[in-house]
Amino acid sequence: MTGHNKQTGFSLVPALFLLVVLAALGAVAVRLSAVEHQTTVLALQSSRAYAAAQAGIEWSAYQALVNGSCANSGVALTEGGLTGFNVDTTCSSTTHSEGSATTSVYVLEAFAYSGIYGTPDYVSRRIRSTVTDAS
Repeated sequence: MTGHNKQTGFSLVPALFLLVVLAALGAVAVRLSAVEHQTTVLALQSSRAYAAAQAGIEWSAYQALVNGSCANSGVALTEGGLTGFNVDTTCSSTTHSEGSATTSVYVLEAFAYSGIYGTPDYVSRRIRSTVTDAS
């Protein structure tokens, strides 16, 4: 009977080890799921920031080519999927003469951002484009 008493509680050590390992695996799985979700959200926000910057370029091109206005500006977007984004645009122009024709070349830049710099949800995109009124 003494040999039988020595083995009492022997299965407790492997059972505790198994519980600790399973708990650690569960914690890792939860953390990976959270990181995957955050990565998806940031990828979507990045695409939205690019679309907001592209909208800023299109707006600046319209102002330059149709209205003849090459001015820096900023706008807060409030419609659709771009709600919450701010876009700062800059415009510079040069004129070039070729024969009797004068052509204007506009260098446009749009910087779109959402959130506060340094926080995990901050996202921004910058686009630069050149347009001309040459026909």
